[in-house]
Amino acid sequence: MKFKIEYLILFVVILGVSIYLVYSERDETHYRLPETPAISAEEISKLEISKQDTPVILEKRNDDWYIMPQDYPADTEKVKTMLQAIEDLSLTALVSESGSYQRYDLHPDKKITVTVWKNGSSIQSFAIGKTAPSFRHTFVSIQGDDNVYHAMGNFRNDFNKTVAELRDKMVLIFNTNDIQEVTVTTEGKTTHFKKNQVPVEVEVSEEAAEADSAPAPQFEVVWETEDGRKGDKKKIDRFLQELSRLSCDSYVDDAKKADYTEAIYTVRLKGIETDTLSIFAKEGEDATRYPATSSQNGYPFHLRQGQAENLMKEPETLVQATTEPGE
Repeated sequence: MKFKIEYLILFVVILGVSIYLVYSERDETHYRLPETPAISAEEISKLEISKQDTPVILEKRNDDWYIMPQDYPADTEKVKTMLQAIEDLSLTALVSESGSYQRYDLHPDKKITVTVWKNGSSIQSFAIGKTAPSFRHTFVSIQGDDNVYHAMGNFRNDFNKTVAELRDKMVLIFNTNDIQEVTVTTEGKTTHFKKNQVPVEVEVSEEAAEADSAPAPQFEVVWETEDGRKGDKKKIDRFLQELSRLSCDSYVDDAKKADYTEAIYTVRLKGIETDTLSIFAKEGEDATRYPATSSQNGYPFHLRQGQAENLMKEPETLVQATTEPGE
């Protein structure tokens, strides 16, 4: 009888512990995560990204994005990264129900609030906190929900951008093969290079000559100056390559293109269209950047000192060196 009572007590204890563990596990892990709306990146028409109540507004027109209200062209790749993060937003775990946001950087001084529009209506709003210690998740909160959640991915830095960082910094872009003429003006002197195709002599074998089988004519591309000198093709091709996808360091605040009139170096490129890059003197002895303008961009911008000085090639260095007789 004694053993039966002990076994019964043991059974009750085990049953109690089992019930506790089951319900405890349920309380910890079994909860319903809020559903985030299914949003395609393609259907997003506007974004508002706010930090410390300072909003950055991006609007889509046709397939291009602009920073408003300044109407600056936005960096397409950076906007695409944000749109993809919104499309992929997925909550994976409930982190906190306490309403305390300081430790997650979701308080007003640190959080980044993202509001998403489609066809003129707001369809989603969420706040981004810091990256989780795993670096595979980001702390977020959803509008109308006081809880803190883990969202899949490390994407805070994708949205932590200023207007200056989001502006499209591409100031000159072209296909080098399209360029037919290059004109360089510096120190009051202009040098003009024109691309020509000249025939190349092809050796004909005796068999081909006897068979009267002439090879197809062949040509080579040469650059020539107006006074008949030959341009150094390798150097000119390299020069065009450096210019073909030119990005600026930053834009000049509170200035217009019309404010810059006397360039120290100008390159004029004639292809399908005619484009011009003008570089101006540094604004101060200690300045580390050169102001510049481009026909493809509506705003004056800065080029880094090394970048600008590398582009400002002396025209004579683009001319093929000649060999003196007897050398």
